[in-house]
Amino acid sequence: MLNLLNPLFGAYDKGIYVFGLQVQYYAIVIVTGMIVAAALSALLMKRRNMDPNFIFTLFIFCIPTAVIGARLFSCLTDPNLGIGALFRFPWEGLSITGGVIGGVTAGLVVCLVCKVNFLRAADCVVVNILIAQVIGRWGNYFNGEVYGGVVTNPALQWFPFAVFEGGQWHYAFFFYEGVVNAIGWAILFTLAWKFAKKPNGVLMFSYFVWYGTVRSIMEPFRDPDFILSGGGIWWSEVFAVGMVIFGLAGIAVLCYLNYRKEGAFFGSKTGEPCGITEFLTSSKEEVPYYSKVNLLGDRYPVKPEKGGDAKTGPDGAPGGEEPLEPLEEMPSEPAEETPSEPAKESPSEPEKGVETASEAPMSETPISETPISETPHEEE
Repeated sequence: MLNLLNPLFGAYDKGIYVFGLQVQYYAIVIVTGMIVAAALSALLMKRRNMDPNFIFTLFIFCIPTAVIGARLFSCLTDPNLGIGALFRFPWEGLSITGGVIGGVTAGLVVCLVCKVNFLRAADCVVVNILIAQVIGRWGNYFNGEVYGGVVTNPALQWFPFAVFEGGQWHYAFFFYEGVVNAIGWAILFTLAWKFAKKPNGVLMFSYFVWYGTVRSIMEPFRDPDFILSGGGIWWSEVFAVGMVIFGLAGIAVLCYLNYRKEGAFFGSKTGEPCGITEFLTSSKEEVPYYSKVNLLGDRYPVKPEKGGDAKTGPDGAPGGEEPLEPLEEMPSEPAEETPSEPAKESPSEPEKGVETASEAPMSETPISETPISETPHEEE
């Protein structure tokens, strides 16, 4: 919030001042998580044979939608807020569940409009929502929220196992959730990096299974003040269990459809087992090039230098290879001239007994027996 009485630069208990504007640590941490997730998603897109620039299109539309969804879900399920709080700024209270629903829904719409396979894009992006959540949970630390019950054992009263809030030590559930989700992200990211078998979308649904499981287990141990329980219903718990069911059902459907089409739950027994053979891009002008990062990079030509041909590489070498040096021309030896007899001057009058060409009779020698001159002639 901008206040003319604020210092130009500085810090306060929950944030910093930048040109007199209050910027909370919570906001800084959340934005950092978004940027890291976007960068890792672009890297996975390049790895999995997609145009990494597509992440910018998703970022523009999905991030605002995710933030609005997070706030809307919080207003609808938090008994202390209500729908009217949606229009009160600054916002205090964002739900990860609502953010995931809003962001993934927007991603689906963007992919449909851009004619990009949603499941392939989601495998690259949704996986990295976990790392954004890991970073974002530290915003709860700066805000002094999302912790559990009181820690009575003095041996456990230390950070980060516990946090000191309100004059007491509490279980740091934001930290526990962050550690477990970091493990889940590492597993899913490794699978996305190394394997590319059909069907696409399994990684995306695996995120819902992982996060839903973690959240449903930890939710009951939170302090009741941090549980969304509008109308007496633990909405966070309900949606966490719903995520698990949704993820398992999605994986089952994908594997079943792949088995019917390819004869195997993963990969294929009848055709191409790889599910990322097609280069995906939202721009028709984008051309894939060789890349060590891309799992299928060997199928594409090396990117030419400036001024080179995109398909044949610089200087016309196919596939971007070095052009062959032209062969040196060997000096041609002059052809040997056949000595010809000096021409005799024709007499002005024919001698007696000698017939002229017009009077001479036709030779009886067949044409085919006429000797061919051995002197080579150049073709015209």
